Amino acid sequence: MKNVLLGVFGFVVGAVIGGFVNMSIIVNAHLIIPYPEGVDPSNMESLTAVMPTFEIKHFIMPFLAHALGTLVGAFVATLIATAARLPIALGIGVLFLVGGVMMVMDLPSPMWFNVLDLVGAYLPMGFLGYVIAFKVRE
Repeated sequence: MKNVLLGVFGFVVGAVIGGFVNMSIIVNAHLIIPYPEGVDPSNMESLTAVMPTFEIKHFIMPFLAHALGTLVGAFVATLIATAARLPIALGIGVLFLVGGVMMVMDLPSPMWFNVLDLVGAYLPMGFLGYVIAFKVRE
């Protein structure tokens, strides 16, 4: 019973911390790579309207946010869990992948970014978070 509770707790804490990392990067991305003139990143209509004018550099921070949020979330979940660590870490990856699919459906981003983001930022980072946490625990 203790293993199950720690697994659920690890998943929830990993999801919350990973989400915090993700949103922190997204909210502050404009400080590193400024958006084009007149973009309101908190407004989906504004983003949708200007998305075709984005350059490759404007997609770096969203990818990093998705990848690092998933990595950190899976890492934390794996550290907390005492059993079924890999399924829990991959569960974090799946949770963030679902969010990524929802964003792909909402924003008209380029296909190359959608493929890179959905294939490279979620499940691989969930697995990598598990591997790093596993090595730290040894």
